[in-house]
Amino acid sequence: MKSSEIIAQVQSILSANWQLDPARTVPELERIKLRGNHGVQIDGTVLYADMTDSTKLVDTFKAEFAAELYKSFLYGACKVISAEEGEVTAFDGDRVMAVFMGEMKNTNAAKCALKINYLVRQINGAIAAQYPNTSYKLAHTIGIDTSKLLVAKTGIRDYNDLVWVGTAANYAAKMAAFNDVGFPTYISEATYGKLNESAKLGGTNKANMWEKRTWTATGKTVYRSSYWWPF
Repeated sequence: MKSSEIIAQVQSILSANWQLDPARTVPELERIKLRGNHGVQIDGTVLYADMTDSTKLVDTFKAEFAAELYKSFLYGACKVISAEEGEVTAFDGDRVMAVFMGEMKNTNAAKCALKINYLVRQINGAIAAQYPNTSYKLAHTIGIDTSKLLVAKTGIRDYNDLVWVGTAANYAAKMAAFNDVGFPTYISEATYGKLNESAKLGGTNKANMWEKRTWTATGKTVYRSSYWWPF
């Protein structure tokens, strides 16, 4: 393999016209062609759920213990995502990406985040019961945004996956990297504006579960929440 062969393929990618198909469901890998500029366009809400301080976890504790927590968090997050009509689309180490579609996609994603917050509390109880002498407490952050997305297949034959191109995928991932103690859930202004009352107001007094903030690095308005949703 010579670099000139790779560059020839790059030139083909850069010069080819795009074939973009609309979709109302999360596309499967097999639906999108690897060769040529083929993609699917969707309106989607993206959720990223990320464990906090996993580097400290693997630096401080045994690998087996860290792996147990990875498995527990990702298993629980995936089960909640599925129950709230989301679809898991990717894993990246200690975090999971999901896409929600349909008329209730923003409300479903927000409920999902609050339920994962509740579940993490339950997981910490299970950790304490199994390992009464440990000082570790699982923490996480979730970012959610909504936008149009272009879904394309990248890689080479036998080694490929889908890439999700759009502001929702980018900003949801960045918000999942926030680390404000006590506020594990962040959503964009676009997501907040589409929430129905059940995902916006909570408790017997129907208080707003979301606190408006300014994302300093971008100047964008986001909303954070410390609430959890028992189930």
